[in-house]
Amino acid sequence: MKIAFISDMHGNAKALDAVLDDIKNKGIDKTLVLGDICYRGPEPKRSLDLVRSLNTEVIKGNADEWVVRGVQTGEVPEQAIELMNKERDWTVSQLGQSDIDYLSSLPTQINLEADGTTIHGFHATPDSLFEVVLPNTDDDVLDTKLMQAANAHVYVYAHIHKPYIRYLNGKVIMNIGSVGLPFDGLAKASYGLIEIEDGNLKTSIQRVSYDVESVVKLYQETNYPNTDMMIRVIRNGKI
Repeated sequence: MKIAFISDMHGNAKALDAVLDDIKNKGIDKTLVLGDICYRGPEPKRSLDLVRSLNTEVIKGNADEWVVRGVQTGEVPEQAIELMNKERDWTVSQLGQSDIDYLSSLPTQINLEADGTTIHGFHATPDSLFEVVLPNTDDDVLDTKLMQAANAHVYVYAHIHKPYIRYLNGKVIMNIGSVGLPFDGLAKASYGLIEIEDGNLKTSIQRVSYDVESVVKLYQETNYPNTDMMIRVIRNGKI
């Protein structure tokens, strides 16, 4: 069985198009979504429609929560709140009430069993949509923050936009990176792939090229509130 985990589209529907094409071409059996669908990209509505058309399990990310109720004090640097809420308001203006209601109703965790392998998925940590757990985090912190489901064999999360795979206590921790806004310096969409067959387990990070400049053009044409910064991120694959 092949299972794809995608996340952090951030309104970059062109990157999502490319990833979904790659998933189809690889003959992947199931695709699951770990949140951050709309906010900070030029095509929030189309990104959400693509995700909903998958008819699969989707969980909430911090950016989905922001779309629902705005960015609040303490969640980002104080000097960024005003601009980020302008971005949020622009995003909401592109959506309908049913879209907002959908984002609001999303669960926060996925539990999946496939061929004897149990997978626990969440956006940032099981307890938080916002907490940051980076690739170089100490083993004991990974254990405490991410591996709370004792029966799981694989722990999958997103949020940090920096994909990695680590092995701890005979188990796998995978961060799947970001479809729409990678932060690791590689300007290609990222997603995670888990392959399970006859008791064997294979985990990998997939990187997919897409037309970055077409997304740059969309930011410019839609008068997105934070165009210059977002274009730099899209082109460079980092903040």
